[in-house]
Amino acid sequence: MKNQDYSVVISTDASAYEVFKCINNVAAWWTENLEGHSVQLNDEFTVQFGEVHVSTQKLVEVIPDKKVVWLVTYSNLNFIKKRDEWTGTKITFEVVEKDGHTILTFTHHGLVPEVECYNACSNAWGPYIQQSLLNLINTGQGMPT
Repeated sequence: MKNQDYSVVISTDASAYEVFKCINNVAAWWTENLEGHSVQLNDEFTVQFGEVHVSTQKLVEVIPDKKVVWLVTYSNLNFIKKRDEWTGTKITFEVVEKDGHTILTFTHHGLVPEVECYNACSNAWGPYIQQSLLNLINTGQGMPT
């Protein structure tokens, strides 16, 4: 059976080190409304998008220049019935250098077509990864909320 978790792959000429550094600079590509830290193992941070979305992520795996995994420990998405739908899901960033390029695979494990926020959340993740994070990596300027 095919994996249904939401996933996006981007490629850049930047080094794995630069990509990794940008991933961890969450306020520069996802939202400037961030409290906490998002760099080292066991760091926790909370993001808020007005009254629509609040979530807390904990870094549960950090392999420098290769992988970061966030565990969503709290979520409140006010546009769906099961407001804590993200709680317990994992968000993974995997970085691989190949043939002079760096490939980043973003996966939100648990964000699958069967959950209520899949369409809205995947439509939001796409631009954050494919535009904001990629721009931050390539130009030094992301487009956070």
